[in-house]
Amino acid sequence: MMLRTVEQVRRIFLILAGFTLLLLGIIMIFTPGPGTPVILMGLGLLAAEFVWARRIVDRIKRESARLKDMLLPPEK
Repeated sequence: MMLRTVEQVRRIFLILAGFTLLLLGIIMIFTPGPGTPVILMGLGLLAAEFVWARRIVDRIKRESARLKDMLLPPEK
């Protein structure tokens, strides 16, 4: 029973920290600060618990790899 409670507290902490970072990152887009990295960290935490966040993180990874390949073509 104690182990289950610890797991629930961990999940709640991850969710709260993820949404807090996401909100702070959105605020930092309009104010001075590293908005994009903070948003990505928040999404990374939320991806551990939510499928929608995992899909966004996977799409960001896929699109950034595509952009990298487009800008830096592989050497032959």
